[in-house]
Amino acid sequence: MRFVLACVFIATLAAAVLAWTKEDHEIFDLVSDLEASEGKGTTFYSWLEVPPTAPLAQINKAYRKKSIELHPDKNPSVRGIHERFARLGVIVNILRNPEGRERYDFFYKNGVPKWRGTGYYYTRFRPGLGTVLIFLTLLTTGLQYLVQKMNYSRDLNRIRQTIHDAKLAAWGPKMVQSGGKRKVKVNLGGGPRIDEYGRTVPGKVIDMIVDGDTVYIPDSTGELHELNEETATPPALARTWFLTFLRGVFQLATKGKNEPAQIEGNGDEQGENSDYGSNPTAGGTAVPSGMSEGRAPKQVMRAATVRAGGRRKAVKK
Repeated sequence: MRFVLACVFIATLAAAVLAWTKEDHEIFDLVSDLEASEGKGTTFYSWLEVPPTAPLAQINKAYRKKSIELHPDKNPSVRGIHERFARLGVIVNILRNPEGRERYDFFYKNGVPKWRGTGYYYTRFRPGLGTVLIFLTLLTTGLQYLVQKMNYSRDLNRIRQTIHDAKLAAWGPKMVQSGGKRKVKVNLGGGPRIDEYGRTVPGKVIDMIVDGDTVYIPDSTGELHELNEETATPPALARTWFLTFLRGVFQLATKGKNEPAQIEGNGDEQGENSDYGSNPTAGGTAVPSGMSEGRAPKQVMRAATVRAGGRRKAVKK
């Protein structure tokens, strides 16, 4: 239904914009220029001092009188007299033409529209390429920041709901805390699935640890990661595409300047410490000094917290 209403609105707007012709745009300009020159509310008829129902003969008579009054030869020192005299001729030509007068009478009775179509403004205030690029950059950056705010609000609501569901599963509807930590399963939504016992479980379910008012997500190594509102990523202009692009260009340029010095400065160190501080093992594999053989760096899993709506903060057990 919303899609249909949106289509109807766009079609109506397009019809209204396309309804203004080149002649209408000329009338719009004349109305604006006439009010700017002769005063607010001045119309074609009031300037000629004739009623809106005046016949053509009366309009021609008023034009001859006004043209003598505004002739540049009689007003050589009056500023803008040439423009006013030329405007008078254009206005009278519109009123002499039946179709032109009909169009002006329509705007005279109903008022000149405030929105005159994109074509009108583009032809009169035609921007350059730089202006268009700046406008598009500001527009897309603003839209991206707006999307970030919407995502941040959604993530906050999702985290709050997940924390509430975990506490509800651990302490019950009355939220009476008893005992120590409680391990619970929390449904994150989604379609039904089959759990490890072959039962049909609605949505995606993850394990959580509830300790008082704090909720943790355990990873595969048993390390606990606290889930709270700080795990949601707040919106930031620094993460919009244009500022990210500028930062990347700056870093690339800086790296290009500093890279030769770093290579030259590290050459002796690499020659002296060619073994990279490591001891060869029986299989020929180098193990960094300070790390025992067979010990690997710990990798923190983030998938569960991302599904819950944010980042993970490790908490030692």
